[in-house]
Amino acid sequence: MNYNKIGRDILQEVGGESNVKELTYCFTRLRFVLKDLKLVDKKKIEQLEGVISVIESGGQLQVVIGSKVEKIYLEIIPMLSLNNEVKKEDNKNESLEVGNIWNRILIAISTIFTPMVPAIAASGLLKGALTVARILASNKGFDITGNQTYTIIMTATDAIFYFMPIILAYTSAKVFKANEFIAMALGGTMCSPAVVALMAGSSSVYMFGLEVTKASYTSSVIPIIIGVLILSYVQKFLEKIIPEVLKIILVPGLSLIIMIPAIFLFFGPIGIYIGNMISFMYAALMGVSPILCGAFVGGMWCVFVIFGAHRALVPIGINDVALYGRQNLLAFAGAANFSQGGAALGVMLKTKNKNLETIAASASISAALCGITEPAIYGCNLRLKKPMIYAVICGALGGAIMGAGGVYGDSFANNGVLTIATYAAFGMKKFMFYLIGIGVAFFGSALLTFLFGFEDIENLEK
Repeated sequence: MNYNKIGRDILQEVGGESNVKELTYCFTRLRFVLKDLKLVDKKKIEQLEGVISVIESGGQLQVVIGSKVEKIYLEIIPMLSLNNEVKKEDNKNESLEVGNIWNRILIAISTIFTPMVPAIAASGLLKGALTVARILASNKGFDITGNQTYTIIMTATDAIFYFMPIILAYTSAKVFKANEFIAMALGGTMCSPAVVALMAGSSSVYMFGLEVTKASYTSSVIPIIIGVLILSYVQKFLEKIIPEVLKIILVPGLSLIIMIPAIFLFFGPIGIYIGNMISFMYAALMGVSPILCGAFVGGMWCVFVIFGAHRALVPIGINDVALYGRQNLLAFAGAANFSQGGAALGVMLKTKNKNLETIAASASISAALCGITEPAIYGCNLRLKKPMIYAVICGALGGAIMGAGGVYGDSFANNGVLTIATYAAFGMKKFMFYLIGIGVAFFGSALLTFLFGFEDIENLEK
């Protein structure tokens, strides 16, 4: 998406810079206070790439965009002569948005986990390549799992999960405004060899005379996030009461002295229990019906993407890989990704609009090859509405097929052609169900879009 162009086009269709009195944004929409609403061309705004709908409410013109709203807002602000600062409003009970606390939770989760996505994606790509190499070698009678090169590369794919507390300590500290390096020291303590050995031993572990709940914190997710959240409050308290001249030594030192026992005696076990509860609830849903679970995730994943709510589900998949070495959340989400790519392909084949044809072709390749669906969602499927419906239907069918086949992947990898091998790790039967699922999602949505069509855009460009 060209955010600058989208911002420029939106500004033009709301009557230009001179018609804007104020501009703010919230979780999914731009909020314009305009001098004259009669100058607005709603129909043209709704035809713009990335725009979901346009609403008049409370004297504002609200342009609903989705999770990319901040990027477009930041492109529009320099075009205005107003003395605008980056201003984000709280949500006000609109139908497309959830409560303030939920918004903050989603934003926090997104900010904590998003920076590590490239490393996780790289891990998935490497692990998929190793899976292919292992299968090919096995077919020729060789076992490469004992090979030193294989061992080193496999360790690289597992490292981000093993040292998850250190990585999450850094990103969580950024969110909660704690000292990043004190947070990382806390995370490093949790997965240090000495602590790992103590927790794995047969004897009880004590700290200051109190028995420690034995748990493995390597590859854990929730404990360090809770720990850094508490660390941020401890740090703020210490900064208030300690003289300025002593802060550089005493604040970090006392923070660690307070937080290390707090983590191992209290907050760490709570985090482990919460993580186990989340995994248990997802496993319970799978236990009720893997088919329904697959259909729900496969159908609704990209709907969640529109509102950024999919970030709330990401820790489930990461936690499953970290603890159990496998996950199926992104397998089901893969059905959604491929269905968006297929619907975009259908748009490319059906539309008479040359500009839309180009956008749809690029979006289809991006979704199918790399699992990046935003161009397909915002570029064509959602703005044309019917292709989005076809994608949801076929994504649900693909997810249901995967659920029926017991599909799992051995890494947390965004679903696309480049990471298909990730889902071959647990046998060819499960892998075939995965291939059938993404095939139904991709070609089904393409076929429905082509056969049943949509209301085409005659003049995308002015």
